Amino acid sequence: MSELVLSLDHVYSGYSDGPLGRRQRQEVLHDVTFDVRHGEILGLVGESGTGKSTLARTILGMVKPDRGTVTHYTKRPQMIFQDPYSSLNPFYSVEWTLEEPLRVYGKYDKAERKRRVREMLERVELPAECLTAKPSELSGGQRQRVSIAAALIRRPRFLIADEPVSALDVTIQAQILDLLRSLRRELDLSYLFISHDLNVVYQLCDRVLVMKSGRIVEQGTVDEIFDRPKEEYTKQLLAAAE
Repeated sequence: MSELVLSLDHVYSGYSDGPLGRRQRQEVLHDVTFDVRHGEILGLVGESGTGKSTLARTILGMVKPDRGTVTHYTKRPQMIFQDPYSSLNPFYSVEWTLEEPLRVYGKYDKAERKRRVREMLERVELPAECLTAKPSELSGGQRQRVSIAAALIRRPRFLIADEPVSALDVTIQAQILDLLRSLRRELDLSYLFISHDLNVVYQLCDRVLVMKSGRIVEQGTVDEIFDRPKEEYTKQLLAAAE
């Protein structure tokens, strides 16, 4: 059994809505339990509004669980977002975007920061001339590569990827998926890969969680979920993807 990078144990989580003094708690996640193992890509699938993004925010500590525990066995994961154009600051260059987390970290001098930025740019297969570019001057695929580089610049061992290829055309999707695979090998990464596209999940992931209405209704290896689904909801998702 591989070592764990993340463990959720009977997690309930949600949001408060309404005006101050009259807020009500809206529970989104219900009794969520699963592990992410070292070196694996764990897929999370389900319809829109089923709680996938709330789960990501709960793992990241942006939403506090009402009950249950979230245990990190590495330092906190970093996030790759669906829309890199909105997640990257439009006023700053790629070099600034990648260097700023290292500057805030305070551990490296300027020369070492510059070296690490250039090394990470090479890892995500972008040319050096992209350093001076702003997000609006890059293609969608290039922006997503910058977003991946920004998530990796402080060398986390675990990434959450929230629909990272859904805004890209099929050819660029394939290139980004290949990049995620190679980075897993090179940097010894683990991923939680959130997607509504079951075909992408089948290509990339080792295991799959199926979420419905804030609950994990089924989980298993890719072959188990795609070839031998047990739950009617999983069968419906697969049928809709064909």
